[in-house]
Amino acid sequence: MMEGAVKGAGAHTMTTITERDQSTPPAAVVLVSGGLDSATTAAIAQAEGYRVLALSIDYGQRHRSELKAADAVTRALGVERHVIVSVGLGQFGGSALTADIGVPKDRSADAIAHGIPVTYVPARNTVFLSLALGYAEVVGSADLFIGVNAIDYSGYPDCRPEFIAEFEKLANLATKAGVEGTTRFRIHTPLIAMTKAEIICRGTELGVDYSLTHSCYAPNEAGTPCGHCDACQLRLKGFAAAGLKDPVSYQTT
Repeated sequence: MMEGAVKGAGAHTMTTITERDQSTPPAAVVLVSGGLDSATTAAIAQAEGYRVLALSIDYGQRHRSELKAADAVTRALGVERHVIVSVGLGQFGGSALTADIGVPKDRSADAIAHGIPVTYVPARNTVFLSLALGYAEVVGSADLFIGVNAIDYSGYPDCRPEFIAEFEKLANLATKAGVEGTTRFRIHTPLIAMTKAEIICRGTELGVDYSLTHSCYAPNEAGTPCGHCDACQLRLKGFAAAGLKDPVSYQTT
């Protein structure tokens, strides 16, 4: 899919909550990166009865394969609309995901669980949620979904419950809809207290095709995951704990 493209049924229109038939299911803006967690989050939003408006962010990430995965995942889920927005965080650098900085590999479980690694992208989820909030206000949606997790994760500060709670307050203070009281924005984080194994089991129950997802921070030119970065290790550990085989192929060397 081309950057900035929009796909899906009704993709040519932006309907606000006051214009649509009140009997139709509510819309939710769901951040979809192409990874395992966001794919599961989108499936959960659908299972909860929401019409999914998927939002992916091209932020200049070096691992471009995840954007292709986001397109594949949203097509497989049959979301109502998928928008890709470009934001040049790569111009700032400051992260192994956006600058020419080596991605850590083969770190121990203890190392992964402590500290904030160089793969942290400064303010990434703040930027992502801000864009999702703007999109939600335009389409009249009160519900935003993000697949953050504070259990099996790399210690990113913008994945914690405290951050989500404060951003939800901001959402209702910094928007026309929030100030006028026409919308009470809610940030949904269905995975935040789940282990990676629990996430995988839930997604499997919902029919998520994990072969379409991409988690690796250091894939090769063909997009094949390394199997050694933190994201790959957490993913592989999650599948093993769930008693399932990861359907994705990894580099052999």
